[in-house]
Amino acid sequence: MNVPDARVTPYYLTTPDAAVRLGLSPRTLEKHRCYGTGPLFHKLGGRVVYSIDALDRWAALGLRRSTSDPGMGVCLPARRIDGPVRR
Repeated sequence: MNVPDARVTPYYLTTPDAAVRLGLSPRTLEKHRCYGTGPLFHKLGGRVVYSIDALDRWAALGLRRSTSDPGMGVCLPARRIDGPVRR
């Protein structure tokens, strides 16, 4: 008897799963959300989820062929862009 495969490829990932996909810690993704420097995300009810396409597009901003390649974009660090400097 053939049983259909019940596994479904997810379209949205939670923060821990998105962090694994990007090779970052979940806390780093949380910081990126706060500072507006990370991938686009969705709020579904109280949950934060990331589309796989948004994660891949954000990661592609950091794609380089060499250390001198300016690339097409920048993946900013998870910190305030125009905020106060901590010492």
